[in-house]
Amino acid sequence: MYCTRNCLRSALRAAVSIHRQQLKQQTSALSALRLLNTSPAAPSDAIAPPSFEGEPKQYSPKIQQLVNDIASLTLFEVSDLNELLKKTLNIQDVGMMPMMAPGVPGAQATEEQEEPVKKEKLLFTVKLVALNLSDKVKLIKEVKNCIQGLNLVQAKKLVEALPQEIGVNISKDQAEKMKADLEAAGGTVELE
Repeated sequence: MYCTRNCLRSALRAAVSIHRQQLKQQTSALSALRLLNTSPAAPSDAIAPPSFEGEPKQYSPKIQQLVNDIASLTLFEVSDLNELLKKTLNIQDVGMMPMMAPGVPGAQATEEQEEPVKKEKLLFTVKLVALNLSDKVKLIKEVKNCIQGLNLVQAKKLVEALPQEIGVNISKDQAEKMKADLEAAGGTVELE
C-alpha cells in the first residue's frame, strides 16, 4: 500500500511538471504572437512618449499626415468623407437646436415674458413655542405621538423645556398636520 501511494504521488508530480512545461511553451508562443501583432510596422508609427508640462504635445507622423490630408480636402470631399464616416461608424444624424442671437427681437420678447419663479419651500420645521397649562397632559401625549420612539417621560421633559423643535425637515403636508394636532392639544406652534 505504501508503494502504491508513493507511485501515485510520483506519477502525479511528473504529470504536473510536464503540464507546466507545456503551458510555459504555449504562453511564450502566445506572448511572442502578441508582440508581433502589436508592434508597429515601422519605427515611425510608434506612439510618441507623453510630454512634460509646458512642452507642446508630440503627435505621431501618422496622425500628422492624416491631419494634413484632411486639411487639403475641398468642401465636397469633406462632405463625402463625413457621409462615409457616418455610414462606416454607424453614427446617427442629430438635429441642431436653433439658437437666438441676442440682437434678435424674438429673444428679447421671451426674456420679458419670463417672470422670476418663486422657489416654494419643500421642507419645514415644526417648532413648539408655548403651551396652555390646562392642556399640558394632552400636549405631552400628542408630542409622544408625533415623535416616534419617545416615551412619556421624555415627552414631558421636551414640553417643559420650550421652545423645542418637534419635527425637522418634513414635508408641508406632514408639517401642517402636525401643527394642527399640536394646536388642538393646547400648544402654540410655528412652522419654519
